[in-house]
Order: sequence, then C-alpha cells, then structure tokens
Amino acid sequence: MTLPPTASTAITRQDRERLQGHPARAVWLTGLSAAGKTTLAHALEASLHRDGLRTFVIDGDRLRAGLSSDLGFTDADRAESIRRAAHVARLFVDAGMVAIVALISPFRAERAAAQALFAPGDFLEVYVNVPLAVAEERDPKGLYRRARSGALPRFTGIDSPYEPPEAPALELRTDALSVAQCVQRLRAQLGLPPTQAHLS
Repeated sequence: MTLPPTASTAITRQDRERLQGHPARAVWLTGLSAAGKTTLAHALEASLHRDGLRTFVIDGDRLRAGLSSDLGFTDADRAESIRRAAHVARLFVDAGMVAIVALISPFRAERAAAQALFAPGDFLEVYVNVPLAVAEERDPKGLYRRARSGALPRFTGIDSPYEPPEAPALELRTDALSVAQCVQRLRAQLGLPPTQAHLS
C-alpha cells in the first residue's frame, strides 16, 4: 500500500536516518496475552536506547487509553486497533525511528495488512510464543482467570482464536529463553551487534 506524501517532503526519512545514525524499522511483537510481548518491547527499547537509537514502544494498553479508547474486543474492533497501531508505527518509521509494537494482534490477515504499509525489510514480525498453560500460569492481570470464569468473553486463546504467524522473521519462546537472550536475538535480527549490558 502506498501512502500519500506528507504535507512537507523537504526532509525525507533518509535524511532523518542519516542525522540519527541508524535505519528505521518496525518491530511487531505478536503473541498471546502474558507471552512477554510488552516486557520484551521495553527491554529491547532500553537496549537500543543505550546505543543511541531513537525508539518508541506502542502497546495495546497505551493505545486503548487514548487513540483506541472507542474500541471494544469484537473481531472488527481488534482489526481496527491493529490498523491504527500499524499506521502509528509507520509514522514513527517515516520519522526515522525504531517503532516497537507489542500487540496480541491475533489475526494473520490484519498483521499482513499492517506489514503491507511498510517497504520490504522495514517490518519485522516477531512471534512471542509460549504455551497457553504457561501464559495462564503467569496471568499478571488476572485476565485468563476472568476469561475462564466467563467474566471476560471473547478472550484470545480461550474462546477467541489466535492465529500464529506462519513464517515470522523471528520466533521467541519466552518459556525457554531469558529476556536478555530474547533481546540479543532481536538485536541480531535488526543487524545490530550483541550487547553485554545487563538486562533484568
């Protein structure tokens, strides 16, 4: 999909990348609730920030507090939330930044539509994979417990489907890898050298 030019095209994305000293990318973390997406997003951001890269994390809670506050949890609303997040990420990439998106984004079609907004190589789909039983055991917000009791209908993984990526750029098993190991693999996928900085 080709987006219309911005009002001013005097400064290009390439100009911004040269000024900032790094390429812009969108890192899209998808997976079940409690898989570790937001944790990894912020850990990756901290790692990149220490190296002087300009970054921003876009997560579901942040979007639903503002831009997507009018949306519920129907399939149509979830698709619209993904669409909005993708366009926000595209704006950050156009600004020469690394946009790190942490969303369940359960549907393949909507993730493909998000990727279509970006030039080849600009969008990195990362499957943050964990068995459902592990996600339920973690359950930091008590969402699975509420879903199992019927208090939270249409919850992804319980009574609403999650469609795993068929060919993600990277798959991270957060039940087997530490946060630091996941960050190093993300950095490698971005073409960055490993860091020895401690990550908790």
